[in-house]
Amino acid sequence: MLTGKKFIIDFDSTFTQVEALDILGEISLKNDVNRDQKLKSIKDITDGGMEGTVTFRESLEKRVDLLKATKAQIGELVEVLKSKVSTSFQRNKEFFVENAENIYIISNGFKDFITPIVGEFGISPDNVFANDFVYDENENIVDFNRDNVLSKNGGKSETIKRLKLEGDIYVIGDGYTDYEIKAAGLANKFYAFTENVERLKVTSLADHIAPSLDEILYINKMNKKYSYPKSRINVLLLENVHPIAVELLQKEGYNVEVVTSALNEEELAEKIKNVSVLGIRSKTNVTKKVLENANRLISIGAFCIGTNQIDLETCQEKGIAVFNAPFSNTRSVVELAIAEIIFLMRNLADKSTAMHQGKWDKSATGSFEIRGKKLGIVGYGNIGAQLSVLAENMGLNVFYYDVIERLALGNATKVDSLDELLSLSDIVSLHVDGRKENKNLINREKIALMKQGAILVNLSRGHVVEIGALKDAIVSGHLAGTAVDVFPEEPKNNKEPFVSELIGLPNTILTPHIGGSTLEAQENIARFVPGKIMEYINTGNTYNSVNFPNIQLPFLQSAHRLIHIHMNEPGVLAKINLSLANFNINIVGQYLKTNEKIGYVITDIDKAYSPELIDAMKQIPGTIRFRVLY
Repeated sequence: MLTGKKFIIDFDSTFTQVEALDILGEISLKNDVNRDQKLKSIKDITDGGMEGTVTFRESLEKRVDLLKATKAQIGELVEVLKSKVSTSFQRNKEFFVENAENIYIISNGFKDFITPIVGEFGISPDNVFANDFVYDENENIVDFNRDNVLSKNGGKSETIKRLKLEGDIYVIGDGYTDYEIKAAGLANKFYAFTENVERLKVTSLADHIAPSLDEILYINKMNKKYSYPKSRINVLLLENVHPIAVELLQKEGYNVEVVTSALNEEELAEKIKNVSVLGIRSKTNVTKKVLENANRLISIGAFCIGTNQIDLETCQEKGIAVFNAPFSNTRSVVELAIAEIIFLMRNLADKSTAMHQGKWDKSATGSFEIRGKKLGIVGYGNIGAQLSVLAENMGLNVFYYDVIERLALGNATKVDSLDELLSLSDIVSLHVDGRKENKNLINREKIALMKQGAILVNLSRGHVVEIGALKDAIVSGHLAGTAVDVFPEEPKNNKEPFVSELIGLPNTILTPHIGGSTLEAQENIARFVPGKIMEYINTGNTYNSVNFPNIQLPFLQSAHRLIHIHMNEPGVLAKINLSLANFNINIVGQYLKTNEKIGYVITDIDKAYSPELIDAMKQIPGTIRFRVLY
């Protein structure tokens, strides 16, 4: 007799993300003229059986009759199912391999396709209990083995009785037949597995609702992969973050809440109390007050380029890693800059408005080609540099100014001062960051240095330009036009009104902070930022973090990873290693990097650790945060 914990796991919609017979129907009915109708019938019958509104035996008979499948098509089904194993099961393959002898697959599905799938996770055919197809001489599926107890109502419970298992028995499944095992008094607990499908009738009867296998392993102290279940990581995404980001984070197993608008300081300070990961764009300010309430916060993702809206220093002090998307929308911003420069040089915005008012004003006055004109770029980072290349290819003579020494691309010319750039340029395009020192970088005095008839484009930050001075320069005719995409104060959502002194000015293009708002850019950002956050949570990698020391870690094998964030003070590493030595822990690998504020130490160890070691590591003076992976 087996003793200890035993796990009884369902197959369809639990071990795999799908109902196998539904997929088999898609294969076997591919050329059937009534395919869609039959597939819907199969799905409805499956759902009825899982929810207990149709007897299982009846649902099985009806589905097999509709399928008209063959043995060869079972082979096709197996290949599909290999790619449909539930995400959290794939993530915890080590659990199955190590505990295979105490894991039983008990399913109303069929051994023909179940055994090859679970076998890859170390589960023996002897631990698989399921139905059997009956084939004719031509290998067509004509029936199922009606003597198999699992083909009958209450078959799962009867199978458990016959196994005569000893010890604690836990059932993991998504259907009513899984609950029946607990109802028959044959299991200690029934976990309603909701990663793939949630059936309200089933979850209402469960001892525990499990959004992933991580949750179950965590509760039972069998989690070998992560120190904290992903199902307990709460993610808050603000400002209409692209749905791809939501999908990726949900697929990882996190609880994701989406808010379409920005939140003010009071709202966010209240909302963030139970949040592990925060995702924002440019309108949400993550202040010191907000962060003081963020006791569970692990990471912040800025789904944009800038991070000036985040108190990075306080994030460091609290051990919160911040990631942004420095390259993802570069092309989108550059293309808008080029378009607006051409529009302004031809006065197209005003001409288009006049045409809509019924006015025909055919004239070349005030219209110029961009070829041969001098473009001055303020800020020669990713966007400024790419603008430089494209603009030069269109015939512009490019000059740039940056406070950081940057290599010129193509034939661009670096100038020594902002004043020099402003005085020589026909077009000035701003691409600086949001640091406080850049407030009113282009003020009344700087605008006065610009050429008579020059144009100014601001796609950087709203506070960089003194709006009143820009208005006066347009009204007086000193500047021939301007394009502004960012403003000192912006509406928090699309329902709030936009107010600005620039409204109604001639040859003035106003856009609602859409420099990076293309589908391509938003999709790129939505993939990049969650990827960095998940990598940080899963492996400790901080590469591309804007406020943490950047470490690119090797893949971890057969070890535990300890992550220690501390104030950058002398002697912390020595104290970490002393603690490890006191517990006779051998170090497999160790990685340390610091910045002016904090130190970041990753230690890989080759043996199990005790709770006392964890306590000792947390008590090291200067510790900000400590966590364990694997």
